[in-house]
Amino acid sequence: MAELTKLEDKLGEVLGLAKAGREATRSVAAMLDDEALAETLRQMSEEAAETARRCEEVADARTGRKTAILEKARETTGEAKEMMRTYLGEDAEGLDGLEFLSMAEAGEVCHVEILGAMARTAGDDDVLRLVEWALPIQERHLSTVREGGVSLASEEDPEEPA
Repeated sequence: MAELTKLEDKLGEVLGLAKAGREATRSVAAMLDDEALAETLRQMSEEAAETARRCEEVADARTGRKTAILEKARETTGEAKEMMRTYLGEDAEGLDGLEFLSMAEAGEVCHVEILGAMARTAGDDDVLRLVEWALPIQERHLSTVREGGVSLASEEDPEEPA
């Protein structure tokens, strides 16, 4: 398998996180009683799928390295799914899910920003276009889960036993 550049390695990570994000948002949506927020998370899942598709499109243009980028993505997806299983466990509720998503979405924002910084240094216009498209979406996703978590927490009885 071809050796990846740091830029291509990061592209693989962004792709892997997008794929994991698709599953995570669907899983958390199923935990929520708030149907409007659950629907927003399902839309986020579709946007994660589109992000993954666009990452794959950029990877397709990397002659001789596509397979290695996709392997990096699979590895990253597996790690992210394992973190989700560990964090959420068997008895997770909607607030737990939103707390997990807040960490995951923050990580995605940072990864996309880092990918953008590397692409600017490399002068890689394909990756820059991907980042310009994906970053506002990732920032909106982070804001959505943060606001949803805070809203849900404000409805909790803080004196109730955990």
